[in-house]
Amino acid sequence: MILMLEKLVTEQRNKDTLHLDQMSVKDILLTMNQEDQRVPGIIHEVIPHIESAVKLVIQSFQSGGRLIYAGAGTSGRLGVLDAVECKPTFGVSDEMVKGVIAGGEQAFTQAVEGAEDNERSGMDDAISLQITSNDTVIALAASGRTPYAIGLLKKATELGANTVSISCNKNSSMSKYAQVAIEAETGPEILTGSTRLKAGTAQKLILNMISTTAMIGIGKVYQNLMVDMQPTNEKLVARSKRMIMEATDADLETATKALHDANGQVKTAIVMILLQCSYEEATKTLSKNRGFVRQATKK
Repeated sequence: MILMLEKLVTEQRNKDTLHLDQMSVKDILLTMNQEDQRVPGIIHEVIPHIESAVKLVIQSFQSGGRLIYAGAGTSGRLGVLDAVECKPTFGVSDEMVKGVIAGGEQAFTQAVEGAEDNERSGMDDAISLQITSNDTVIALAASGRTPYAIGLLKKATELGANTVSISCNKNSSMSKYAQVAIEAETGPEILTGSTRLKAGTAQKLILNMISTTAMIGIGKVYQNLMVDMQPTNEKLVARSKRMIMEATDADLETATKALHDANGQVKTAIVMILLQCSYEEATKTLSKNRGFVRQATKK
């Protein structure tokens, strides 16, 4: 099969960098910076599609389902990175947000040749993940044509999951296999075909938007504080105390005691202080209000 890569904007040559190899270091950096500045505006244009994706993810979380990222190469690594960061940031389980990459875990640190070209492998990974109708699957591919991502989307659709595609080319092949297609067309890279650049940046920003907004939507944030964060080291313990102080206007001594009495749970400690109640009462109130601090403390 002959790949018609010239039709993909991400594979075309950037007319402003035809002499990239002759530029000074400063001019290269300025050019890269100028290109990167275009990315947020491009993402702004597809926010309605990102909004639709977020609503699907919130729906999955509320149904006890998962958010699953899948991709190959840079796209796959970005998905895994976002998934891994969700656990410490929002206190979720390893299963609630997962990232899979073509070629398996070893592909995160080294190239697995040909892995992205295997559509069957994508289907097999969907089966291994035991995807259900409660899950939302987000497949990423800068080109929008990666067989692995398409295979996983096809099988996820068969299994009844919500499906989203993220690509950096319009009218991409992958888009027709997803309920929601996010197409952030970032244009030619300064280094032809190196989609770890603008395309990678765009995908990273979109993933930030999806996971963060979805977590806010299920009560993982109070005010602008990540109150379900896990205080697993000294810095995070100090941050936890600071969050409690800022959310309740309590002093350090009160915040420290509340965090201890709440078994290290920032959210619960905040409710305990605001409602002047016990750990058990705070836990019960939070559960009744689906984990939303603002609703739990409303008087």
